[in-house]
Amino acid sequence: MSRRLPRPARLLLPVLAAALAVPLLTAAHQARPAPYGDRLITRAPGATPDPPLRVRAAAVEAYDRADGRTRWAYTRTGHRPLAVHPAPGHAFTLWSDGLITDTARADGRQVRWHRAIPGFDGRAAGVLQPLDPAAAMLAVVTPHHIAAYRTADGDLRWLLPARPGCAFAAPGTVRRATGASYTLLIAQPCTEPASWTDQLIAVDALGWVAPDRDPLGNGPSAARRL
Repeated sequence: MSRRLPRPARLLLPVLAAALAVPLLTAAHQARPAPYGDRLITRAPGATPDPPLRVRAAAVEAYDRADGRTRWAYTRTGHRPLAVHPAPGHAFTLWSDGLITDTARADGRQVRWHRAIPGFDGRAAGVLQPLDPAAAMLAVVTPHHIAAYRTADGDLRWLLPARPGCAFAAPGTVRRATGASYTLLIAQPCTEPASWTDQLIAVDALGWVAPDRDPLGNGPSAARRL
């Protein structure tokens, strides 16, 4: 017949079990892979708030212009950066799996958002197109559609598909300053005969440039009206 443990010992068992579980839970949490395979390394702080950026091997790096020292590096497991676009406070990166990221440019300690691009064809030229000098809005141009994101939080603000039988040609995009924003002129070649007006489109922060458009509230605190 088994002997019952004294009452103090029975009360102590749950406490011991909880104490043993804490290191196991901590180890499991530390072993969990970072979302999207992100890996951020800060190596040397600098005084420049917007350091220059470069793509080197499989990393996006910020560096000091004077001595070339790396300030921070950002990699993603299993993927490589195809293009990086610097903007005030932002480092926008297009990755080989069609993901776009926005990294805090000053110190590289935070990836603000990740967005997947449907229909990405692997070509990086001209895909990332800011829609204003401060890059408050970012257009992403792919053959099948143009999408615009609010860079403060990565919110999708508008989406414009290509005409049937046509495709957007990102490398030929022309940017024109129009006041506090940019207008993008994007070629849209078609497989069937079409007029030149059907093969060229203009977009800005509000979307397709057309008369009598409804304004979008694109500020961070604005109501979402997609």
